[in-house]
Amino acid sequence: MPHNSTYYEHRRLAAVDSYNILDTGEEKDFDDLTTLASAICQTPIALISIVDDKREWVKSRKGLHQKETPIEHSFSAYTMISNQDIMIVEDATQDERFAKNPFVTGESKLTFYAGVPLVNEDGFALGSLCVIDKQQKQLTDEQTNALKIIAKQVVDKLELRKKAIAMEKLNKDLMDSNLFIQKFAAMAAHDIKNPMSSILLTSQALKMRLNKFDDKSYERLIDLNINSTKRLILMLDEMLAYSKSPSLLLSERQPVKLNEILRVIIGMIVVPVNFMVQLPDEDSLLHISTVAFEQIIINLLTNAIRYNDKEQGIIQIRFRQDNDFYYFEVQDNGRGIDEKYHHKIFDDNFTLNISDRDNKKGSGIGLSTIKKLIKALNGTISVQSVSVEGATFLFSIHK
Repeated sequence: MPHNSTYYEHRRLAAVDSYNILDTGEEKDFDDLTTLASAICQTPIALISIVDDKREWVKSRKGLHQKETPIEHSFSAYTMISNQDIMIVEDATQDERFAKNPFVTGESKLTFYAGVPLVNEDGFALGSLCVIDKQQKQLTDEQTNALKIIAKQVVDKLELRKKAIAMEKLNKDLMDSNLFIQKFAAMAAHDIKNPMSSILLTSQALKMRLNKFDDKSYERLIDLNINSTKRLILMLDEMLAYSKSPSLLLSERQPVKLNEILRVIIGMIVVPVNFMVQLPDEDSLLHISTVAFEQIIINLLTNAIRYNDKEQGIIQIRFRQDNDFYYFEVQDNGRGIDEKYHHKIFDDNFTLNISDRDNKKGSGIGLSTIKKLIKALNGTISVQSVSVEGATFLFSIHK
């Protein structure tokens, strides 16, 4: 059969794919239209076909069992490139295009064909609505016009179906987004306990120190209290802004020095005295969503601390970048994670069912939410680990 230009055909196939119609089941709306076309044109066979790069696939059929046809034997493929609003073949046995077609010469003995191309609003032919008979036939003007009208209805049904699928996806994305926000908020609420604990501990220490009027070091504790409180309020403000407009996660990026923000984050959590957190050698300038980055690092650091059973805990943060991504590694010398769990730990509500340093078990919220958060930042996260020897979490953030 003749072929359209490669560029046009590429775009046409993309249009066909956008409808998600190929290889779907029967649908009454389409079947009603084929029945109507058959009745009006007084033919035993009527089809609604979609044509891809290899076949003519039948979405709805009356009077024919064939579900698909190789494109080289397809009448509809000719209909789409005929540059006519309807292609009529009164006697296929006498038409050089179809005389040797196996559907004409074989048991089917197809003789009459009338097809209207299904052209979408962008001008791409998706397939055809056709009526077929095993004997020579002619259509009246009324039947021809009716077939064109029904073909327009088929295209309208395809558009409505496409929009319905898009709406379903939008609703699902919205539900996922709402669920993500809920989990993110739950994780953030959990993480807020860390700076709150810091405030509590310093307040208690301050109370004890104030009993010794000759000890002026209480001023440093007061400053620490004030700074932790200010940082906590700022984090809450950022979280509230994000909860109202999730798009801020990507759009609201600030220039920050990496080691500077890491020191702020470390100051927000309780780091035991037997732990050492090593920062990157170079204090690089980043443009990132600070609220997102804080949640990622807080989660990874607190996990590295909670599940470390060594006398001296060591956490090392490494960083590099290229033209498109920032790359981070958070390595610890803790218990490690068995390789069989490397993918599962990022699943919703999955836990290793082990107790941490404080004899508490995880909720399964943290890492799954972090993965979704990093995905929203167009990045990825993975883990490298050997049991007992610690773990390294590697994640990227798109610039």
